[in-house]
Amino acid sequence: MDYKELELNQKSIWQLIDEDEHNKIFNYCEGYKEFLDEGKTERESCAFIIDRARKKGFISFEDAIKKEVKKGDKIYLNNKNKSVILFIMGDDLEEGMRIVGSHIDVPRLDVKQKPLYEDSELALLKTHYYGGIKKYQWPTIPLAIHGVVINEKNETINIKIGEDEKDPVFYINDLLPHLSADQNKKSLANGVTGESLNVVVGHSSYGIDDEKNPIKKAVLKYLNDNYDMKEEDFLIAELEVVPATKARDVGFDRAMIAAHGHDDRICSYANLEAMLSIENPKISAVGLFVDKEEIGSVGNTSMSAKFFENFIAEILNTQEDYSDIKLRRALANSKVLSADVTVAMDPNYKEVLDDKNSAYVGYGISMAKYTGARGKSGSNDANTEFLAEIRNLFNKNGVIWQTGELGKVDQGGGGTIAYILAEYGAEVVDMGTAMLSMHAPVELASKADAYMTYKAYKVFLNN
Repeated sequence: MDYKELELNQKSIWQLIDEDEHNKIFNYCEGYKEFLDEGKTERESCAFIIDRARKKGFISFEDAIKKEVKKGDKIYLNNKNKSVILFIMGDDLEEGMRIVGSHIDVPRLDVKQKPLYEDSELALLKTHYYGGIKKYQWPTIPLAIHGVVINEKNETINIKIGEDEKDPVFYINDLLPHLSADQNKKSLANGVTGESLNVVVGHSSYGIDDEKNPIKKAVLKYLNDNYDMKEEDFLIAELEVVPATKARDVGFDRAMIAAHGHDDRICSYANLEAMLSIENPKISAVGLFVDKEEIGSVGNTSMSAKFFENFIAEILNTQEDYSDIKLRRALANSKVLSADVTVAMDPNYKEVLDDKNSAYVGYGISMAKYTGARGKSGSNDANTEFLAEIRNLFNKNGVIWQTGELGKVDQGGGGTIAYILAEYGAEVVDMGTAMLSMHAPVELASKADAYMTYKAYKVFLNN
């Protein structure tokens, strides 16, 4: 054998594809950009996923369990409007499932429960950031407010302000350079505090006679006139502040996408499209779209909740001779791709990345054998037998893939939902898209990698 054949020789997707696949990449990403723009919150993403699933013949969990679930049945579960299961029944559920698990929550700013106040001729909303953000990145960019309010009439009001070109946007102030002598001495982490991420929502007191907080009252009047809201409604509302930007092509070649929420909607959309492409699988196929990953997978809409386990139990219960052991076998015999993003090599920040073990944009979906931090703490650390199976599957089906780690050993780290699914005894590995500027208000990803992520999940779920 020629020694050159012994050496690993990876190439960019752009160097390996033909014109047909090039067109498929760009066409796929038009749909992905629509998902990014329409699904800026977990509730909006949930609604988008369910709408698409219904159009492809999926029926609700509540209707499905009224009869015996059979091979080929397509079922969706809406878990509190914040997480979704898409399920297609295979031959025998006890043999396990092919599961792709992604999350639909993203780093952002959440509006506090008592947020609205007036100061220095401005009305502002106080926020509490959600997930790992760099606080200094959020001032001075146009912002939108999305969410749900339930008023005293028990009416649910969907809020989306700042996305339409005719809408107003919102704004967080920063200190001018001329007066930043003290601020400039602080670290990046401390230069902007969480309590200073207050969103400007009003300035005019026109038409308000009250001398006490007239601008705040003007904002409340606007909210009442347009959304039938009172200040008390903020106490129980779910309102999120996100960048008021649409997904945009980047570069002269339009080969990348800049958008809010690539982490983890780039994997979630690939998961959705893969599930929608499947018909009558031999082994049951599952797409998970979960919440709260960015804050540790806690709460009843997260992967740590029992809603997936309960869903499978209910499916088995529609068949003869239900038993707990059948549920345990179905979960333990499953194979899982934990669908979450990883960092790509950044030419501006090579000092924190291991160039020999980093993923690169344009080189395909990235396998992370382990994540974690400080000696792999919190990591799933997949076994080599399962990785060999995935390698063979991808190589056989033309999936371009690579491996990657989340930075140099002592620089930090991160986690995913992989360890939670592994607790069932399932085989699990992290497999997602490498990207740049992770957790920034606007992130950057390769169209080629987005498409290859979809292709990888489709091959896996069909196996």
